[in-house]
Amino acid sequence: MAAAAVAVVAALLLLWPSPVSSEAAAGEGRRLHTLFSVECGDYFDWQAVGLLHSLRKAGQPGGVTRLLSCAADQLPSYRGLRIGHTLQVPSYSRHPRTGDWYPAINKPAGVVHWLKHSVEANNVDWVVILDADQIVRGPIIPWELGAEKGKPVAAYYGYLKGCDNILAQLHTAHPEFCDKVGGILAMHIDDLRALAPLWLSKTEEVRQDKSHWSTNITGDIYGMGWISEMYGYSFGAAEVGLRHKINDDIMIYPGYTPRIGIDPLILHYGLPFKVGNWSFSKLEHHEDGIAYDCNRLFPPPPFPREVEMMESDPNVKRGLYLSIECINTLNEGLVLHHASVGCPKPQWSKYLSFLKSRRFSELTKPKHWNGQTIENRNIVQHVASLKEDHKLPKIHTLFSTECTPYFDWQTVGLMHSLRVSRQPGNITRLLSCSDEDLKNYKGHDLAPTHYVPSMNRHPLTGDWYPAINKPAAVLHWISHVETDAEFIVILDADMIMRGPITPWEYGAKLGHPVSTPYEYLIGCDNILAKIHTRNPSACDKVGGVIIMHIDDLRRFAMLWLHKTEEVRADKAHYATNITGDIYSSGWISEMYGYSFAAAELGLHHIIRRDILIYPGYVPVPEVHYKVFHYGLRFGVGNWSFDKADWRNVDVVNTCWAKFPEPPDPTTVMKEDQAARERDLLSIACGRALNKALYWHHKSRDCPRPSPVDGASKKFQKVTASNDLGGGNTEQSFIHNIKQKSHIDVAKLKPIERVAATISSVHRARRLARSSRIWIIAVWAASVAVFLLVISMFFTDRRRSVSRSRISRSQKAHV
Repeated sequence: MAAAAVAVVAALLLLWPSPVSSEAAAGEGRRLHTLFSVECGDYFDWQAVGLLHSLRKAGQPGGVTRLLSCAADQLPSYRGLRIGHTLQVPSYSRHPRTGDWYPAINKPAGVVHWLKHSVEANNVDWVVILDADQIVRGPIIPWELGAEKGKPVAAYYGYLKGCDNILAQLHTAHPEFCDKVGGILAMHIDDLRALAPLWLSKTEEVRQDKSHWSTNITGDIYGMGWISEMYGYSFGAAEVGLRHKINDDIMIYPGYTPRIGIDPLILHYGLPFKVGNWSFSKLEHHEDGIAYDCNRLFPPPPFPREVEMMESDPNVKRGLYLSIECINTLNEGLVLHHASVGCPKPQWSKYLSFLKSRRFSELTKPKHWNGQTIENRNIVQHVASLKEDHKLPKIHTLFSTECTPYFDWQTVGLMHSLRVSRQPGNITRLLSCSDEDLKNYKGHDLAPTHYVPSMNRHPLTGDWYPAINKPAAVLHWISHVETDAEFIVILDADMIMRGPITPWEYGAKLGHPVSTPYEYLIGCDNILAKIHTRNPSACDKVGGVIIMHIDDLRRFAMLWLHKTEEVRADKAHYATNITGDIYSSGWISEMYGYSFAAAELGLHHIIRRDILIYPGYVPVPEVHYKVFHYGLRFGVGNWSFDKADWRNVDVVNTCWAKFPEPPDPTTVMKEDQAARERDLLSIACGRALNKALYWHHKSRDCPRPSPVDGASKKFQKVTASNDLGGGNTEQSFIHNIKQKSHIDVAKLKPIERVAATISSVHRARRLARSSRIWIIAVWAASVAVFLLVISMFFTDRRRSVSRSRISRSQKAHV
């Protein structure tokens, strides 16, 4: 027995990790810790559940700390204190000194707090810093990636163009050291101690530099300083002399295609992505309590075998597999989290069975970095830039507006959709505004803006024609702005983007712009074109979306304006049968100005019918339109939307105001597939506008809706399916807005009047329709009765004639 006991003890001693090996590991300086920053709310809680699960699954060595930024008044009601190992840090969302609302600053502030107050910070050698909206596929080990002291490893963020211009020159003494990095940071603890205070102070510095927030300087599509924290990091790192090893393959956004032979370790789901008809956007779950709703998961993506059938290109297919792996791992984390907090066992489903299967376990087993260790910073940035640009031409997108509430809400909708659709290149709003109007204008920060003198009232003729501002603004922009863009995309403000519009996708080239068909421009076929252009046969009936080479636009813009003035002055040919303008008022002179100028210069358009659709029109099957153009009234059932109804209503500056919500898409049940697709597109357009307004109000730090009223909370969630759908939408709309706390009731009066007007218009139309139906029914019934009486009369008469003939015949025989 004694011998056996000795043998067991000996075996245990062999298996037990010895203190000597731990000290040796510490001596090698390879103690690792992982950090990520969150705020206290449902949005970050489900992200934290997914990230923590993926880190465990990937076998990430060392400890993991969640840096939780939470205000004192939020803590009592916060539900997520038990999610992972957590260090509570003071919230900087509202800056204690400036009062600026900027939650992104919590990341550097949280790191500084951890370094000062955490015991763990004194017992590590290397730190990995991640974002909450990431899924890790394998262990992230700094020294295996090539990180050294003084040379952190990071992912490439090519859009941080401020590293190359005046922004870096203003905010760091070493602009030549500014690296365009972010996403994942792996660095030595000594480097982090030197960097963290500067990371925070440089973030504050850039955030306060509002004069340099514009998109052409920062690359921030909103031009609102939202990525100041990223610049704070890059400028702080440059200031302390850190030279990054930039790795453009370690991280990928789901929806992107990985480089051949590279298996990324991090999936960063910061942007919307889709696989087939399934899609996911984290923004749609901003207030989603899915971490606390037992057994509820995100909508499951297609199964791997379904993805196998979708794509023939093996590398594109690999990108689709990464997209479904991201959401499947997130859902797997939710399943385990729900079980850990005592949720009942979920009902069996095919999807749950897949998540627990050996097949899924094999597909998601930890990956190990198979890329080359990066040694040369310049080579990596060169490779990254090649991947980013693919030698594709630069694009600049323009749209024209005026300084009115009507154009402001359209701007909010278009700008939000441009960001979500990932439209490449810079975006500029051409704002036509008189000096007097500009004094009281409130919407300067809605978009990167080029200010243009208003031509609503023509300076020479006195003609009131606001549509002329579009060619006038384009001419002003191209005359006063230097651009390195090769192609210009011109849109209208009343559009919602559903995908990027690029010249390479549609074949635009010098001398051959791309546009969409405007068939009602019948003046291209008659005397109007013959009068106003020397090449009437070259007149193309186009408009809406324009993709034009910059050299074409430079020689075209002036003529576009002149031809618009010329057609507008030709009142003798305003008639509908000549212009196609139903109002015969010359209102579409600007469109003819475009077509006639293009014909004059010999520009031959590539006309694409698959770019733009008007909501309410029946779509062509299998066509994915990139643009909604909501220039006409459209509706589904009792709900409808007409932009003209909201011409004088300030929904942008009225907290939480939005349009009547369209019906829930799940309620659209029609046997006619074409009609069903039409209605679904109409609903998507209405919801997109409201979603844009929601995020606008949230960015303006509108006061939270009253927590007492559940309906108010539902109102705030623009992603809710049908809080205002169907029925009496206008009354519900006003009722919900009035329940917001601290909202200026005076601002609601115009909205209430418009909603009431729309309601009465809808009632009048329904009554008119029903009256017409009754009149037709009565008329049809009268005709039927009349025909019946006539028929009976003639039938009787035929019978009496027949009887008399028989009687005479019988008498003759007698």
